[in-house]
Amino acid sequence: MTPLWIKNPLGIFTANDLDAGGGLVVADGKILELVPSGGQPSSPATVFDASGHVVLPGLINTHHHFYQTLTRAWGPVANAPLFPWLQNLYPVWARLTPRSLELAVQVSLAELLLSGCTTAADHHYLFPDGMEDAIDIEVAAVRAMGMRATLTRGSMTLGEDDGGLPPRTTVQSPEAILADSERLIRQYHETGDGAVVQIALAPCSPFSVTKEIMAESAAMAERFDVRLHTHLAETIDEEDFCKSMFGLRTVDYLDSVGWLSNRTWLGHGIHFNDEEIARLGAAGTAVAHCPTSNMRLASGTARVLELEAAGVPVGLGVDGSASNDASNMILEARQALYLQRLRYGASVPVERALGWATRGSAAVLGRADIGQLAPGLQADLALFKPDELRFSGSHDPVAALLLCGADRADRVMVGGAWRVVDGAIPGLDVAGLIAEHSAAARKLVAG
Repeated sequence: MTPLWIKNPLGIFTANDLDAGGGLVVADGKILELVPSGGQPSSPATVFDASGHVVLPGLINTHHHFYQTLTRAWGPVANAPLFPWLQNLYPVWARLTPRSLELAVQVSLAELLLSGCTTAADHHYLFPDGMEDAIDIEVAAVRAMGMRATLTRGSMTLGEDDGGLPPRTTVQSPEAILADSERLIRQYHETGDGAVVQIALAPCSPFSVTKEIMAESAAMAERFDVRLHTHLAETIDEEDFCKSMFGLRTVDYLDSVGWLSNRTWLGHGIHFNDEEIARLGAAGTAVAHCPTSNMRLASGTARVLELEAAGVPVGLGVDGSASNDASNMILEARQALYLQRLRYGASVPVERALGWATRGSAAVLGRADIGQLAPGLQADLALFKPDELRFSGSHDPVAALLLCGADRADRVMVGGAWRVVDGAIPGLDVAGLIAEHSAAARKLVAG
């Protein structure tokens, strides 16, 4: 492959201290070198003129529920907090079919990709009858879209008749969960630099699983060296549930089932006290900050700066598209910036929010080969063209992406291959996908 010089960008964010003012050279799916300002590549390369683009590492989404694109902006839960929101939606989600899931995943991935996202983590925990191959469907969609993904084999074992939230039709036995988890790891999990699909284990939440499946999942994750994911400390209701059901606060509960480790990342992580933040940092347990969802459901604001100061890796997640209700990573970085400024003040830098969406998110997923621009790392890039009316009069092109509200990438590269060109995904019939997905969404809600 002839090296490609992405030359002299209008702006560039490397997520580190390296100088790439002159752009970067890509070869064989990796970043060959960074070109300093005013410099030239060390070897001949074809040129992509990036003088009208702002270049970022490919954005990384650490928490999502792809299937929820089918229930976006649904009236009965438009104004509900988390627990009533879930209780109304569970019966609808229980009607999920293989084809409706496939469409939902395609929509989620396409929307993410168009927003500059190159790697996504999905938390899928719904396996009603007929949905046994849900993760297999996701794997096929990820590969077809040309992205990377950490697909988590979720689970629910604590039905409403046992004191949990989900209906019995969405609950599985521990035996079925563990057998399928092992199958998926053996069949799909890739290791090493450049992995396209990775599998993690993800019992859903304290209010939908038993302590036994949490502990058994942790043991399996250690045996196969895969990561662990769950929702934790998202709302005060959840904290109250843990104290009532298990006699423990959320971090004590996490510790009691063998999850307080650097193998684990947590969705939301809002309601931790100082001592719990210190324990999470000492363990290296990571947090996926989901600002839009947290605001939409009025769940609270994660203490991101304090988490990071304690040693907790922090990344960003768009969360499910029924609580966001979008799948847009560059807009999520903007929301994170503003929500954290609301907590900590206007001095929280734009670059720090971009860091959460890139290098921070890579650390959350346990990956050192993506999330920043440096020689030897994967050539995963997002290029934005700040030429719309909203950018007119802006001066700092990197800051303008968040402050002026960029919402769509012009070019996206994954592993050296262009996956978005001129703001579109080559070969994807977006209009057809929208029509079929919308029809499936109406059918799911109607029952």
